[in-house]
Amino acid sequence: MLNIGCHLSASKGYESMGKDAIKIGANTFQFFTRNPRGSKAKEIDKNDMEALLEIIRKNKFTAILGHAPYTLNPCSADENIREFTTKIMAEDLGRMEYLPNNFYNFHPGNHVKQGAEVGIKYIVNMLNTILRPEQTTIVLLETMAGKGTEVGCRFEELKQIISDVDLSDKMGVCFDTCHVYDAGYDIVNDLDGVLDEFDRIIGLDKLYAIHLNDSKNPFASHKDRHEKIGKGYIGKEAIIKIINHPKLRHLPFILETPNELSGYGEEIKMLREAYRK
Repeated sequence: MLNIGCHLSASKGYESMGKDAIKIGANTFQFFTRNPRGSKAKEIDKNDMEALLEIIRKNKFTAILGHAPYTLNPCSADENIREFTTKIMAEDLGRMEYLPNNFYNFHPGNHVKQGAEVGIKYIVNMLNTILRPEQTTIVLLETMAGKGTEVGCRFEELKQIISDVDLSDKMGVCFDTCHVYDAGYDIVNDLDGVLDEFDRIIGLDKLYAIHLNDSKNPFASHKDRHEKIGKGYIGKEAIIKIINHPKLRHLPFILETPNELSGYGEEIKMLREAYRK
């Protein structure tokens, strides 16, 4: 079965996200753990969480993803921003345990001209502060497009972070198709080569989820602008190869395309029809 869903809003509650996922034929989804452009988080409603867990169990969902807000930057040059990021992410990991055995995804951050090596050290320090041996949540580093001073547009940078984290068994990667294509990994013409490179540097055992997006910009543009499936430079044919690839087809695929709920439903239907059983 194709494990596919999209990014859903938690504004109406957790149970509501589960119902929306079912409505569009999804069996996974992603949500922001709090305001994506701020830091405010709703109070935990245990009954709401339990209702979502029941939907997940009843409908045999695969793992879901919590996504950190965009305001976080664990490798900022500003110590106050780094401390704020550490506090928020620690809180988020605590909240994720109400939905055990799932994923928490975050953007590694911007080193703001300090250099990638300095940025990586800050990210590792934060992760070593907040990760706990008893947590059930796997923390995912998202592959980035490489705009500005982003950390994580090269597989080597993600590998260094994971290797230097004490609890590396709690770490993994979320592979964003738009980002890696924009970063200069040719998943259209050489998907096998890109996956071999990922496996050699990081290890495919560390690949836990895929953000499935087309790109508004051409190869190696370092722009990071998502497009609807089949409407961008990656194209429908390459996306279909990705969901059917033997090294990827078992993973959860999360659509972050510029869509409303009905548009996501149409993309999910199209991709399910293209998935080879």
